[in-house]
Amino acid sequence: MKGMERDNRPGLRRLALLHGLLLVYSLSNVFSKLAAGEDFLSLRFCLLYGAMMLLLAVYALGWQQIIRGMPLTVAFAHKAVTVVWGIVWGLLFFGEKMSWGKGLGALLIIAGIVLFASEEEEEGKP
Repeated sequence: MKGMERDNRPGLRRLALLHGLLLVYSLSNVFSKLAAGEDFLSLRFCLLYGAMMLLLAVYALGWQQIIRGMPLTVAFAHKAVTVVWGIVWGLLFFGEKMSWGKGLGALLIIAGIVLFASEEEEEGKP
């Protein structure tokens, strides 16, 4: 409508979809790492690699839909959460150990996302 400014702040539903999509993206890295441990072109390698490619396709299509409804700066700021998911997947699937550095890094990433989101919310208030 004429004279009305569009609110560019993403809603909670869109942010939840974004984070679900980023989870899918981070899982593609799990399949990639699993495929790397297999013999090249073995059945298991092809299945794991295919799963990775499928997840990346879902991510690419979903990303295009998500960024239609939010500023790109917001979407990219939240993308940092994939590092946290990488730490989680390393612990769960690959027997990696948690260190103080990893924990501190994860907390800094989460704090940065929260800070960015709260700043965006403050800018959107009249």
